[in-house]
Amino acid sequence: MRQFLYPAILTLDEKDGGYVVTFPDIPEAITQGDTVEEALSEASDCLAEAIANRIVLGLPIPEASGRVREAYMIPLPGLMAAKAALYLAIQKTEITKAELAKKLECDEKKIDLLLDPSHVSDLTEIESALAVLKQRLVVGFQEAA
Repeated sequence: MRQFLYPAILTLDEKDGGYVVTFPDIPEAITQGDTVEEALSEASDCLAEAIANRIVLGLPIPEASGRVREAYMIPLPGLMAAKAALYLAIQKTEITKAELAKKLECDEKKIDLLLDPSHVSDLTEIESALAVLKQRLVVGFQEAA
């Protein structure tokens, strides 16, 4: 099962103050915050933007390496995780968007919207597309840090 829970490293910025956040699995995802709480909040947004950018550019989405010592585990926001799952399923099955649209009996533009990180998609539509690709979305929850 693929999870979108990425380790983030917080480093004290001794020169400017605050904390710099980096993701070992996603090198372009870098942000900062004045406090640990602010840095972690920014980390979630930064992770979502980095994954969205990878989807838009057609780049691979790396698997999360799992728990890393002294790292905070940052989940990808739910809707973005669903879009990333669909993106990965399409790549894995090598189906075209046109073929997927035909199987879902919809316009290809609908598939574009389901993958568009800036579009607020209906989760049930993403689940339907995943089902056609013989995948399913599994949702979990945990206590916030």
